[in-house]
Amino acid sequence: MKIKSSYYKWVIAAISFLMVATALGFCSGNKSLYLKAITEALHIERRYFSLSDSFRYITTAVLNLFFGVQIAKMGPKKMILCGFGALIISCILYALGTNVFVFYLAGIFLGAGLAWCTTTVVAFVIGKWFTENVGTVMGIVLAANGLGVAVCAQIISPIIDAGTFGYRKAYLLTAAILGCIALLALIFFKDEPEDYAGSAELPTGKKKQPKRARKWEGIAYEEAKKRSYFWIMALCVFLIGISVQAASGHTVAHLKDIGLDPVFVTNVWSFHGLTLACAKILAGFCFDRFGLKITLFFCEMIGAVSIFLLAISSADTPVLAAIGATAISFALPLENIMLPLIAADMFGEKSYAKIMGMVVAFNTAGHAIGAPLTDLMFDMSPDHSYKTIFIIYAVLLAVIAIVFDVLLRKADKERALITAKNHDYGNPCQRN
Repeated sequence: MKIKSSYYKWVIAAISFLMVATALGFCSGNKSLYLKAITEALHIERRYFSLSDSFRYITTAVLNLFFGVQIAKMGPKKMILCGFGALIISCILYALGTNVFVFYLAGIFLGAGLAWCTTTVVAFVIGKWFTENVGTVMGIVLAANGLGVAVCAQIISPIIDAGTFGYRKAYLLTAAILGCIALLALIFFKDEPEDYAGSAELPTGKKKQPKRARKWEGIAYEEAKKRSYFWIMALCVFLIGISVQAASGHTVAHLKDIGLDPVFVTNVWSFHGLTLACAKILAGFCFDRFGLKITLFFCEMIGAVSIFLLAISSADTPVLAAIGATAISFALPLENIMLPLIAADMFGEKSYAKIMGMVVAFNTAGHAIGAPLTDLMFDMSPDHSYKTIFIIYAVLLAVIAIVFDVLLRKADKERALITAKNHDYGNPCQRN
């Protein structure tokens, strides 16, 4: 049975890869391709349409807050299938909608779908099936988002640009693709290895743990929430959710707004998708080799620079714009792969599912505010551009990089004290 499980974990990884590629790559990563098309076709102001993203992110945040309860009752497979069902409904509503209220409902289904079959549940599943190089495996699986973005941009963009309502055909095609992947999950996905002996929080495999994953007993959520660095961490994750998602989610519209050729923008965004795949693999690899502090700082600072480059780009500087749109890929692991790793590294295994769900919820709540805030700034700016808000996001992300470094050092000290105390207590000689 152990041999069977050791092989089947790669089947689970492959299904998770396809899940992320379609759910995140087609439904989330390329959502900016639809912004200009839908608002112009239906004559809707961007700030009102962007509220659908707020409904999406609020839904995801609320569901992630109760991730521990949901995963215990439903199990990963049922949750994933429900997620795909919600995503398909969302695509149909976006395709058929003619007013903002239908799009708001579509946003709610999109948020539910992404909460149930992407980052949080994938991190939970990978934690059950893999006991070594968890960061690298998670990075490879979540890199599917980037590949999905790259492939989707080439498939969807021509359909959207083919006519005023081309976006409707694009959404219906996406719904069909999601249905195919859901069928694969129904047939092949399994909740856990048959020889699994872990808990509902995290597996307790006997294999040698990766050097940098630093799995430890941790502290309960009731204790964690009394720590000041827990809430400062939550604020940083929340602000990352605002800045990174808002900047990346409006990059395509921004590049078109400053006068760059739509074909050039599509090709740049496809390359961005490929870079995103590499960025997530690199983030997972860096975590396993160098630890959380270095990986987070790298992602945050590259993200700050890339957003600044986007802000100062113009039609006369297409190379600068392309570099910014590509480099922002290295900030996007902050929204997914790094979140469960932050929870595990800072607070351990004791309340991992609950704390991870909350960390993802804080980040997603930032997404809910970032989208309408960014479009509000666009509508209010004299030149109708995202430049000012992008500069603010770049500075904010650089500050967060410094603050997070201080937080992780404080968390490391407390983790060392707790580990040493538990070790001494478990030693009969020390107790006597």
